[in-house]
Amino acid sequence: MADLRDADEAYRKYEGAHRMNGREEKLVADTLAEFSELQTWRNTFAAHWEESAELVLPTSRNTFWYGNFNWPGIKKTDRQIDATGMAALARFAAILDSMMTPRNMIWQQVRSDDDYVMKDRETRLWFEQATRLLFKYRYNPVSNFPSQNFNVYTSLGAFGTAGMYVEEYYGTHPRDRALRYTNIPLGELFIHQNFQGLIDGFIRWYRLTGRQAAQKFGYDALPDALKNAVDKNSEWPYNFLHRVYPQMDHDPQRIDARGKPFMSMHVCIEGRQLVAPEGGYRSLPIAISRYIQTPMEVYGRGPTQLVLPALKTLNAEKRTFLKQGHRAADPVLLLGDDGLMNMSLLPGAMNKGGMTADGKPLVGVLPTGNIQISKEMMQEERQLINDTFLVSLFQILTETPTMSATEVIERVNEKGILLAPTVGRQESEYLGPMTFRELDCLSHMGLLPPMPARLREAGGEYIAVSTSPLSRAMRAQEAAGFFRTVENVKELVQITGDSSLLHPFNFKVAIPAIADIQMVPESWMSSPDEIAAKDKGLADQKAKEMAIQAAPAQAAMMKANVAAQSAGVAQPQQGPPQVGMGPQGPGQQ
Repeated sequence: MADLRDADEAYRKYEGAHRMNGREEKLVADTLAEFSELQTWRNTFAAHWEESAELVLPTSRNTFWYGNFNWPGIKKTDRQIDATGMAALARFAAILDSMMTPRNMIWQQVRSDDDYVMKDRETRLWFEQATRLLFKYRYNPVSNFPSQNFNVYTSLGAFGTAGMYVEEYYGTHPRDRALRYTNIPLGELFIHQNFQGLIDGFIRWYRLTGRQAAQKFGYDALPDALKNAVDKNSEWPYNFLHRVYPQMDHDPQRIDARGKPFMSMHVCIEGRQLVAPEGGYRSLPIAISRYIQTPMEVYGRGPTQLVLPALKTLNAEKRTFLKQGHRAADPVLLLGDDGLMNMSLLPGAMNKGGMTADGKPLVGVLPTGNIQISKEMMQEERQLINDTFLVSLFQILTETPTMSATEVIERVNEKGILLAPTVGRQESEYLGPMTFRELDCLSHMGLLPPMPARLREAGGEYIAVSTSPLSRAMRAQEAAGFFRTVENVKELVQITGDSSLLHPFNFKVAIPAIADIQMVPESWMSSPDEIAAKDKGLADQKAKEMAIQAAPAQAAMMKANVAAQSAGVAQPQQGPPQVGMGPQGPGQQ
């Protein structure tokens, strides 16, 4: 840090310390005023999130109010009795990850929504290459996408709202270019939306020590309090705000921050000072995910809020269950007024006077109640919690492994129907904006190939089409309907004996489509050329079989002709009769 101060010494002597102008002072005042108002609107949600965190995600306890502080290593699970909520939340995040963004497959494709543009082969090849590059940089080891994406789903299940920050990454080597992802903890995130309900800005509250702030913004940009912390090597954290909001009057012709659609700034709260020059973004750098959004609310509500009464009831029931269990294992003894005292409960102990002369015990046990009822009551609450966190939907195949293919398709269809209304929203509100931001960053870094002519003429417009297992499950209704119809028609064929009833079905078109819905790998399917070769081979085989079957009849006919010729009988005419002119006019020969 001394080297950093020495490097800035000449600049400080020449220019003096940083002083804000009138515009910067107004920006700081506006930022602090907006932050204060966003806190007021969010405080009620913060109370809900704190209660939810105590039950399902204790690591996030005491993080939702500005000014909170948690000493490292503080215990946070002391208010939990039952862990069903925590387990259901972890499974919920894993379910969303596997159904929407599985790492072992291309779960998203980039393409144009203009059919004319997609008719161009060069354009289709460009989109295919862009999709591959997107996933290459998305899953680059330095991107940190898998872990941060899982944190997004965890926050979505616990609190109903989550945010993913996407930025460009430049490493020490010129070739170290990638994307960088950060799940912003909900306690640090304050959002606002436009008149159409879309997120168009946010304020992030975060903390840095003086040393970290000097590394990020430079020593001279810091207020005096932080400079003193740097000089004293203090590790006390200070409060900063990162504000991003839409710039309505931006000029696209300018190359500075005034030409960007979104304005950005960093403010140090302790010194009420702008610690970084005004910046901007070409696209909103954060993608916000909301599970269910109720009217007149900006933040979402998640599965935890939906079953919060069940979670609290389960914890109360578990407390009673533990008391009953303790009493059953270590019962309360009942003694007479003048009965045996100071009994020893050690193994092998002998307590004299505990029985009468005729063998009746003088010590009784206090009844503990029906512990089985407590287990049944807890199981009912657990089932409700698992249903809400989508856990029950994915126990079907493991519980009934002997289902037929048609039954499996029907169950998958049911899953798609149940998941589509809530989880399907994430494809448009979370993954869509994130993809737009990712491609914008890759294009700015020069990592995308040049656009083909037709795509440039169309303005480079594109859409992100989901190919995740969730999207395929939502399409499972097509396959289920096809199989149901075939099964019904097959019964009619057995009744009527008319196999032509199956002619309306184009199995050669339906089978590849069903394979795509069922996620059959493309390499397991035959190519069109291989299918044509198989069809030709089958036709040739049928022709040979027909020739073999007809051979005995042809041999018998030839044998009859030979016998007739040897007997002097005219050979039967082969082929059509000849028509010609006889001596008395036209006739047959």
